[in-house]
Amino acid sequence: MSRALLKYIRLSPTKARLVARQVQGMNAEIAIASLEFTPNKAARVISKVIASAVANGGYDAQDVIILSCRVDAGPVLRRFMPRAKGRATPIRKPMAHILVEVGTQKSVQQSVQSTKAKAKGAKNIKSEDSKNSLKVTESKADSKVDAAQKASTTQEKAESKTKVAKAKVATTKSTATRKTTKKKTEGEEK
Repeated sequence: MSRALLKYIRLSPTKARLVARQVQGMNAEIAIASLEFTPNKAARVISKVIASAVANGGYDAQDVIILSCRVDAGPVLRRFMPRAKGRATPIRKPMAHILVEVGTQKSVQQSVQSTKAKAKGAKNIKSEDSKNSLKVTESKADSKVDAAQKASTTQEKAESKTKVAKAKVATTKSTATRKTTKKKTEGEEK
């Protein structure tokens, strides 16, 4: 796998991405040929970067596939245009960084196989982690049950205390009403 990077090209990244998406995954020779007939500044620039990536790897363009073609935003030059009534409006002149990675079919297949092997290893690790997490969740569940039982007993105690307090209040109210009724009846008898 080889790569080429072109930085600070005076080109809009959004316009260059349109061309980069078309080229990705194509054979390098076919991509260069198709970009040659695309009437776009980005097409000319990206075809040169693809040719550079092929040359960097020492490959032949027929044997190479474009693995990735990425266009990142660079700095923006800010200019101003004078307008009517003394105003000025900004002009943005964006720059882009273009990265192209190319590789042969064999290297692509090897990388796919290695990623599959890594994925299988990750699945095994995840299954072990899930077993450990089940143990942790079981212990958490047990502690939650214990806490719920404690809470229910404390709640029952609190309820019984409130019942006792209500009963005391009710008895004091009833005795107070009895005393007032006795006083009223005594006053009426006289």
